[in-house]
Amino acid sequence: MPKRRYAASMEELPSLADTLSRSGLEFMQDIAKGKLAGPPIGQTLGFWPVEIAEGRVVFQGKPNFHYTNPLGTVHGGWYGAILDSCMACAVMTKVPKGSVYTTLEYKVNIIRPIPLDMPVHAIGVVQHAGRSTGIAIGEIIGIDNEKVYATGSTTCIIMNME
Repeated sequence: MPKRRYAASMEELPSLADTLSRSGLEFMQDIAKGKLAGPPIGQTLGFWPVEIAEGRVVFQGKPNFHYTNPLGTVHGGWYGAILDSCMACAVMTKVPKGSVYTTLEYKVNIIRPIPLDMPVHAIGVVQHAGRSTGIAIGEIIGIDNEKVYATGSTTCIIMNME
């Protein structure tokens, strides 16, 4: 498994030129391989991409005590962050060289609470990627028990920067 490499400063994040010089698929593969630094949100919230394919991205995470709400359960923001990441990054794998994307909107449906310290996969799959929009769906699934903990959907804008 490649070493996780998170950016520790703005200078360590991939530049726009770094991004535009690759297809979205190449960009995501280079982050997963550690050739490019991943965003610090992944380190902060404890998740990382573990599988990158055209139209499909899988993140792995393990929510711990630091991500709980006042009731002691995993905060909905954690579900949202890992789902937004896997779904939007799946769209990124369909973005051509010279273009970028950003999330326009996303929706999360929490089905059941994730037990603390339980490893999960967040799987994002593209349903549509055109010239200007991308749509993807996602699921958070327990690695050990294969239960679905949440689902989501996203719409992203794809922007040609050349």
